Amino acid sequence: MILYNSLGQTKQEFVPHTPGKVNMYTCGPTVYHYAHIGNLRTYIMEDVLEKYLRFSGYDVNRVMNITDVGHLSSDADTGEDKMLSGAKREHKTVMEIAKFYTDAFFADCEKLNIKRPDVVEPATNCIDDFINMISVLLEKGYAYIAGGNVYFDTSKLDNYYVFGNMNEDDLAVGVRDSVEEDENKRNKADFVLWFTKSKFDSQELKWESPWGVGYPGWHIECSCISYKHCGEYLDIHCGGIDNAFPHHTNEIAQSEAFLGHKWCPYWFHVLHLNDARGKMSKSKGGFLTVSLLEEKGYNPLVYRMFCLQSHYRKPLTFSYDNLDNTATAYNKLVKRISALSRDGEPDMAKAEELTKGFCEALDNDLNTSLALTCVYDVLKADADDATKLYVIGEFDKVLSLDLTKVPESNKADADDDFAKKVEELIAQRTKARADKDWATADAIRDKLKEMKVVVKDTKDGIEWHVEG
Repeated sequence: MILYNSLGQTKQEFVPHTPGKVNMYTCGPTVYHYAHIGNLRTYIMEDVLEKYLRFSGYDVNRVMNITDVGHLSSDADTGEDKMLSGAKREHKTVMEIAKFYTDAFFADCEKLNIKRPDVVEPATNCIDDFINMISVLLEKGYAYIAGGNVYFDTSKLDNYYVFGNMNEDDLAVGVRDSVEEDENKRNKADFVLWFTKSKFDSQELKWESPWGVGYPGWHIECSCISYKHCGEYLDIHCGGIDNAFPHHTNEIAQSEAFLGHKWCPYWFHVLHLNDARGKMSKSKGGFLTVSLLEEKGYNPLVYRMFCLQSHYRKPLTFSYDNLDNTATAYNKLVKRISALSRDGEPDMAKAEELTKGFCEALDNDLNTSLALTCVYDVLKADADDATKLYVIGEFDKVLSLDLTKVPESNKADADDDFAKKVEELIAQRTKARADKDWATADAIRDKLKEMKVVVKDTKDGIEWHVEG
């Protein structure tokens, strides 16, 4: 499998640290508000990656954090904790906000057929782990205490800007002009590992630490949670492109300083979803959610297909016209598949042949658009329905579009057609019996039996029902 690696900015063969096993980490949501559909594009593409790795035979351990403390409203360790901001907005406690929006996030994931990761760990579960890692960084000289807070010292590193697209002069990319510089930092790229009340006394969640009562910075949580559940070697780290700097840059810095060796060789970043105003973002207000799409009559899986039609490394532009086009294509596709006969057994040699193009598409940097095209190729292929249905079912283990589920509208049509067929057969059998054509009557009886239809003569006429 070839994947684009943000760390080297090239396509590379994916080779995990332990053959056959993949430790995969995906940055989870900050649960202060609903996830917007731009956020969810990233989780959809990560879901496809995980499912394709499993489809390819890997034993995958996927870990995700839930940020319920420490994520500030700016990239420069200033502003207000987003969780506290959400609690104030809704007049609830931080933990009430965290619980509500964590549940809402996974409800959205379920609607989009996004598999729940093997491990989901809230940051507030891991305070002792954070304190331990920070203590080691201080002992090794990679961190320092200033103004009551603990900072990571980026000057201790040979190369802090590991993604190759940033340098010290470009730091404005990660720090907004409206943010005041933190005077406690030795270097402007340094970042906070632990805040104390000398920084933010209004914080609701606080813990005892060797450096005073306080709470962890955002970046330390992913390093610790990954180390806790994946060990010293992570195979692939995923997230949105906006996390590459400073969040993922800082994760690499602190993890490798703590471990003393290279940590994660592959980095998988998904590009933004844009709308008419540019990058979709909560800060702009009026952001789109899965629930809003549902209220407008869209099946959430139409949005999933909309995302799969584009490559994860290209910006994707959302509009309702584009979504309408995808809805039409999705409904037609599902209808075509539902018309395939459910009878017979698949030709496994033919199925293997039909699967090659699908695997080639996803092996080439997760080309989901081409993988979707392979579904149409199967429908057009010279193969029987049983084989087509089997192959599309296999593809859907990765695409997760419910392609082989019969739509409710089709079921209703099928029920009507079935009832019509039964009534016709009963009428034919009644006529055959009246004509003393016992052979035809018996043949129809056997046919009804095959259909599991039980026929009963009553004083009100013939009644029938389907058995079990």
